[in-house]
Amino acid sequence: MGDHGHHSRHPFGFHGHEGPHRRGGRMGRFFDHGDLRLVVLKLIADKPSHGYELIKAVETAAGGAYTPSPGVIYPTLTLLEELGYVTAADAGGGKKLYTITDEGLAFLESNRQPVHGLFTRMAEAAAQSAAFSPQIMRARENIKTALRLKLTAGQLTPEQVAAIAKVLDDAASAIEGV
Repeated sequence: MGDHGHHSRHPFGFHGHEGPHRRGGRMGRFFDHGDLRLVVLKLIADKPSHGYELIKAVETAAGGAYTPSPGVIYPTLTLLEELGYVTAADAGGGKKLYTITDEGLAFLESNRQPVHGLFTRMAEAAAQSAAFSPQIMRARENIKTALRLKLTAGQLTPEQVAAIAKVLDDAASAIEGV
């Protein structure tokens, strides 16, 4: 394979993607190297958090399109602590509460654009993920099937055409108002 031994230097022994916990494979590797660090730091700046809360917060921000594993989150937190960007206080029960430092805030400020870009990307992924949710896919298929059956059943009267258009318009208005 001509692999020049570079995977032996990779801390998790796999390369190119985030391992088996990665979901929604259409997106490939969700974060580039160092991106998750910025996302986690921003979340801690918004609210001091435990590691598992940060996993949930990233998952929520990405609308379930990506869930970081503990094996990715905890090394990221350790690195942020070593860099002096966060402090970890023992919160009992083996939990640590991570809080951002002044250095961490300064680092975030100097990376404001990339941070904004990452959260925008997660929001887009969340929207995409929702569009592919099983309930919405099923409901869309139901509408398409009902329309197909009506439109192929024979000649529709102008009243029926108007009624079908009204139902679809009402549905569109209802969706916009959700």
